[in-house]
Amino acid sequence: QVQLVESGGGLVQAGGSLRLSCAASGRTFSSYAMGWFRQAPGKEREFVGAFSWSGRNKDYAESVKGRFIISRDNAKNTVYLQMNSLRPEDTAVYSCAAKSSRYSGSVYYRTSEYEYWGQGTQVTVSS
Repeated sequence: QVQLVESGGGLVQAGGSLRLSCAASGRTFSSYAMGWFRQAPGKEREFVGAFSWSGRNKDYAESVKGRFIISRDNAKNTVYLQMNSLRPEDTAVYSCAAKSSRYSGSVYYRTSEYEYWGQGTQVTVSS
């Protein structure tokens, strides 16, 4: 089992920045591929960014490329989502997710692929 707890959400003006954290506990964190997803009111949960458990490969949704950066610190069992140049359309509940994987370089994009989820943290961007 892996427990995930997000933090760092809040209210920010358009153009501002926030950094979300996702602290993991439980089994060996370094062998899990990690992802960030978001869900806006009335919409489906969508992919934001993810990396392989080795950290070697990353990918982002087109809507956040160049603005968001994901990173992980295996020593702290924590992954981060740095969000810059925020827009009102980035308003959503952001969740991190973990997936055990045999493949050190694989990145996963679908919610159904992930086994563990955090409770989410609200990000609200005002115009």
